[in-house]
Amino acid sequence: MSVPNIDFSLKETSPNIGGGRVSGSEKLTSSFDLVEQLHFLYVKMVRAKGLPDSPPPDPFVEVKVGNYTGTAKPLGNSPDPEWNQVFAFAKDRIQALTVEITVTDKGIFVGKLSFDIPDVPSRVPPDSPLAPQWYSLENEDGRKGERGELMLAIWMGTQADEVFPDAWHSDAASVTGESIVNTRSKVYISPRLWYLRVNIIQAQDLVPMNNNRAPEVYVRAMLGHMVLRSRFSPDKNLNPAWNEDVMFVVAEPFDDPLILSVVDKLANNKEEVIGTCSIHLSKVEKRLLPIPVGANWYNLEKPVQGNTNNKEVRFASRLHLRVSLDGGYHVLDESIYHSSDFRATSNLLWPPAIGVLELGILNASDLLPMKSKDGRGTTDAYCVAKYGPKWVRTRTIVDSFAPKWNEQYTWDVYDPYTVITIGVFDNCHLQGGSNTADSMDQRIGKVRIRLSALNSDRIYTLSYPLIVLEPHGVKKTGEIQLSVRFTCASTWNLLQSYTQPLFPKMHYLIPLSVYQIESLRHQATHTLSLRLHRAEPPLQREVVEYMLDVGSNAWSLRRGRANLERLLAALNLLVEAWKWFDKIRKWKNPMSTMVVHLLYLFLILFPENILPLIFLMCVIYGASRYRKRPRHPPHMDTKLSLVEFVQSDDLDEEFDTFPTSKADIVVRKRYDRLRSIAGRMMIIVGDSATQAERLSSMLSWRDPRATSLFMAFCSFACIGFYVVPFRLFALGFGIFSMRHPRLRITIPSLPQNFFRRLPARTDSMI
Repeated sequence: MSVPNIDFSLKETSPNIGGGRVSGSEKLTSSFDLVEQLHFLYVKMVRAKGLPDSPPPDPFVEVKVGNYTGTAKPLGNSPDPEWNQVFAFAKDRIQALTVEITVTDKGIFVGKLSFDIPDVPSRVPPDSPLAPQWYSLENEDGRKGERGELMLAIWMGTQADEVFPDAWHSDAASVTGESIVNTRSKVYISPRLWYLRVNIIQAQDLVPMNNNRAPEVYVRAMLGHMVLRSRFSPDKNLNPAWNEDVMFVVAEPFDDPLILSVVDKLANNKEEVIGTCSIHLSKVEKRLLPIPVGANWYNLEKPVQGNTNNKEVRFASRLHLRVSLDGGYHVLDESIYHSSDFRATSNLLWPPAIGVLELGILNASDLLPMKSKDGRGTTDAYCVAKYGPKWVRTRTIVDSFAPKWNEQYTWDVYDPYTVITIGVFDNCHLQGGSNTADSMDQRIGKVRIRLSALNSDRIYTLSYPLIVLEPHGVKKTGEIQLSVRFTCASTWNLLQSYTQPLFPKMHYLIPLSVYQIESLRHQATHTLSLRLHRAEPPLQREVVEYMLDVGSNAWSLRRGRANLERLLAALNLLVEAWKWFDKIRKWKNPMSTMVVHLLYLFLILFPENILPLIFLMCVIYGASRYRKRPRHPPHMDTKLSLVEFVQSDDLDEEFDTFPTSKADIVVRKRYDRLRSIAGRMMIIVGDSATQAERLSSMLSWRDPRATSLFMAFCSFACIGFYVVPFRLFALGFGIFSMRHPRLRITIPSLPQNFFRRLPARTDSMI
């Protein structure tokens, strides 16, 4: 399936950010210097007093500026009502000279006020908020003092004002009722996630229903809606043993208890629960070091048959368990290759911050209509950005194909080998009613930015294409303009982070299997989507799953081909070297062939110069590519992802459900088996391509700091290997490689840590 001539490229822009005081290479530290200033007329309605008696009181306040009108209802039924509501009117849309404020009670006019907009004072943080003042209401004839007083504040400000996120905005005036909360900008913090490890050791003195048969038992563990089970015990007696781990992902605060049941499998696929025990997670020991916690015996309980009160009776049966909350791991909720955080769960194990990431979400352009309203296409767009546990959501710009947000956010950075993800969505929860609750926010596109590809203290202002892959092909849904700055607090700490282990030490001392990692990541994304959906306004499940790339490991023939192309492209240097050598041995250039012969003879006579020459060539090659280094961070690459010429059958298979929706049950089983095997092969090919790309990126300047470090190492190595005889190096290397196991450690070495932080093209994959 071919794609029309669509521009999917990254574009550099020059927005008027920081009030025109910022260029691409200039560093400022003032608030909101990465976005264009938006000016608003703010009206803060506080309370009233002395209003005419009208039991029960129900005074509404109405603020009108030109064609825009905002209303607020009182908090409670007090005769002196309080509103505590802020109205924000965009200055560039104001077409009036006065602000009209009217108070009504059950539709009856009470009083009014008016202010001339040119006389409204200005206020810019960090100035203190304007103090509200009392104003006497006027009646229909303009007389004051008979209708009560209003306490309010009115000023001209920008989006840097602290009342901006919770204010009523004129660009969302068409949204009414409870849906207004879904238009506001918010910051969400993911709950702290823990790995709950349950080591099932053995059971003792089980009491099965039928004592005339050998029990065939397993342990079922349930936490909330998640159910896991152990294997069947090989000991078919009343004291079975397992010595098996089951692991859950749990979020603070710990609401649900852990319920374990010993189940006996009977004939005819029937099961009997021999006994259960419940463990509250607040009583579970937290483990930060790779030291096993103490094991405990838990009594098994079982309801008495026929008792309507369901009274629990303690049996002599017991279950031997070792339960711990492992805080030394990082709970994976994102793909390893474009994760935004690698810190352990416990903050006692966190490294110090190395810098600050600032993101300015400016605007979007050329958005496509995502839904229909009143017979025409419309889009209500908002952005979500995730980095580490912090999620941010911009306000929703209603009915606009070119929304302007101009909102700025910051994050602490603990590791440069991290990725920030920005997604754009269409808000489908603004109209109210039952249909809105069941509707899903439509994805418009997503952008990933790797921090290691950013130069420190430089402002990047770029327009990213928004790309969505659908069953009928790839589609460009618009562009989003962002400004990004990574500020490094200490260059030494930043460079030192390249030598540290990527994950906490527990991942290497007590590693998790591939199956465990996949299962736990699925649990983590499910837990996060449930918790964030309970926020106000809720972050929808489909939004969280899209941002976390849920389902990215599903089988895709297109993605498998793309990974193979990545592997071949990364190995292209070896192919070019072989072509060059083939030209030399065939004497296509006699002069070059003679020089190579002389060089080879020199290296044979003086072998100690081989390694210095290799590292010197690396330095020269890296320096020669400095001028060709990437000027911008990578983005979603349609050619790399092979989406421009993908076949419709491949997309139909990629978007097929799992298990497949084919009618024939035989075909479905074979098809699913093939897809499962092929999916694992795809992951292996992708991992191989990533390692090869990391190797080739040492001198590509995609990560300027990594390339600089490697070139510095090559320079020192060139001198070191020139001074130290090669025979001594070979002797030391051999002794080091064959050292005693007691002298080995399981923590990755410095070269391994550096290599794992080298950039690959995984964050450019769709």
